[in-house]
Amino acid sequence: MRSEHRLGRLFWKLLFAIAMSMVLAIGVAVSYLYLTGHEAPPPPDGLSMWGPIPVVPFVTAVGAVLLISLLFAWYLSRPLRHLSWAMDRIAEGRLDTRVEPLMSGRRDEIADLAYDFDRMAARIEQLAQANRALMHDISHELRSPLTRMQAAIGLLRQDPVQADAMIERIVLESERLDLLIEELLTLHRLDAGPSGVPQQRVDVIELLQAIADDADFEARASQRTLRVDATGSFVTAAHGELVYRAFENVIRNALKFSPAGSRIDVDARITEGGRTLVTTVQDRGPGVPSDMLRAIFEPFTRVEGSESVRGTGLGLAIARRAMLLHGGTAEAALREGGGLVVTLSLPTRD
Repeated sequence: MRSEHRLGRLFWKLLFAIAMSMVLAIGVAVSYLYLTGHEAPPPPDGLSMWGPIPVVPFVTAVGAVLLISLLFAWYLSRPLRHLSWAMDRIAEGRLDTRVEPLMSGRRDEIADLAYDFDRMAARIEQLAQANRALMHDISHELRSPLTRMQAAIGLLRQDPVQADAMIERIVLESERLDLLIEELLTLHRLDAGPSGVPQQRVDVIELLQAIADDADFEARASQRTLRVDATGSFVTAAHGELVYRAFENVIRNALKFSPAGSRIDVDARITEGGRTLVTTVQDRGPGVPSDMLRAIFEPFTRVEGSESVRGTGLGLAIARRAMLLHGGTAEAALREGGGLVVTLSLPTRD
């Protein structure tokens, strides 16, 4: 209602401004005639006059200007009322409100504003839905290890003979909870933006080689191998810990899903005249359905058949957000012959 009152005041202010402009223009013209001594041609006989101004043409002109002003004010105020109505609905939490269909095919700046408003509303609705889904997933992921810990405590009370096994289970679930909470905090930091996270000069290829050395050691213990092709130097201003987590999550994710006896290939290439580092991580795992190549970068996305693989479901989401934070990208594609290819693109920054 307050917005409608503001629009009403705007409507009458517009009319008043136009009318005053017309009166001022007439006053200036009359003053000019009197001050310069010029006289207008004599009016026809029988024509009603108001001083030097003919009454009928003057009234006709005033009426025409007022009519045009009314139409113009209505043309401007009508879409503004639609925008005001839409903003009130958004403020009430009705995020599905859209105003562009009410613009009646307009092609002016107000229609562009309506388009931008709808785009903003769609983005807010998308974020709200994603936030609700994320909260649901978080509650589910936290509940599962807590439930298993409670079950282990119950079994421990019933049969103290199983104390060692139950304590081991409780320790395992507490470690999973600790890892999940750490990943959630990292995800929150990435969503909150770069504020408060220090930047430093980082040689990303050196960082990548250190990650690959640790991953290769773990891979050999599980009968897998890791091949790394990353030479040269790529120094950029970055949040070192987040970049480290991004590459580590992608490489460890490839290790988890690769079968025994397979090889994971990590290739890093400096492109665009030294301005971008493109890193690909290729595995021979089961891959994912083609329609989920984008979805796997969302939190807690599960691919059918991967339930037995231990993880938080946040690794690729953190990797993608870390790349976006630095102006880069993270994409996935199916590997020819089976498997998955994850490509991380990181531009240099001064």
